[in-house]
Parts: sequence; structure tokens; C-alpha cells
Amino acid sequence: MNCARILFLVLSLLSTAAYASRTNEAAVADDPVAEKRLQELSKELRCLVCQNETIADSNAELAVDLRREIRGMIHDGKSNAEILDFMVSRYGDFVLYRPPVKGITMLLWGGPLALLLIAILAMRSYLKRRSQQTAAQAKPLTAEEIRRAEALLKENEEK
Repeated sequence: MNCARILFLVLSLLSTAAYASRTNEAAVADDPVAEKRLQELSKELRCLVCQNETIADSNAELAVDLRREIRGMIHDGKSNAEILDFMVSRYGDFVLYRPPVKGITMLLWGGPLALLLIAILAMRSYLKRRSQQTAAQAKPLTAEEIRRAEALLKENEEK
């Protein structure tokens, strides 16, 4: 009997939280202008968990929390610039899906290109060393090796 009461209590709490989040979503969906602003802002912000998705595309808990926070700021009457400034001050330029080009974000913009160039130079150096080693190891055949190769070829032709 005691177990049943605990189970009932847990299920009641879970259903209350789910109901509260649904009503909050429904209230926001009633304002299409705010929802459109939320979508525009969400496409400008990177999910800090997924890192390769915007918070509009991500279902991570942090992305849901960030969308909820943005909804609150929109409801409070903040402009898009103020919301983006708040997010950057809180999480840094990395939260922007397209961070501005400046000294501190050069690694974000130039890092992939630098890694590609380093990989190309390393591969070129490796292939050059390998071809030099192969050329140094290649020796002309001796007269005995030539005779043996010719004999093997004649023997193979006869079969």
C-alpha cells in the first residue's frame, strides 16, 4: 500500500511538470510574432552541447533552456540585438553560429584552413621522402639476375 502511494505521488509530480511545460509552449505559440523572432534568433545561436547545430535544430536540454530564456526576454520587450548581446556576454562569441571575425575568433575561422594546409604540407613531405628512398633503393639488375629473369620468362612461355 505504501509503494502504491509513492508511485502515485511520483506520477502526479511528473504529469504536473509535463502539463506546465505544455501550457507554457501553448502560451508562446499564441503570439506568432514572438515565435517568429524566437526562430530567427535561434538560427543565429549555436547549441553549446551539439556544437554543430543551431539551438533551433537541437533538442538538447541546454538548447531548450536557451529557447525558453529567449522567449522570456522577448516577452520582456528586449530587442534582438540586446538578446544576442546578452548571450554573447554570458557564453562568449562561440555561442554565435557565425561569430564575428576578430582576433579572438581567428582560430574559429582560420583553424580548419590552417589544419588543411598543415596536412597538405605533411603529406607532400612524406611522399617526397618516400619517393627519394624508393629511388635510392632501386639498383640495376646484375648480369646474373638478367639471365635468371630471361630463363624464367622462356620457361613460362613454354608452358
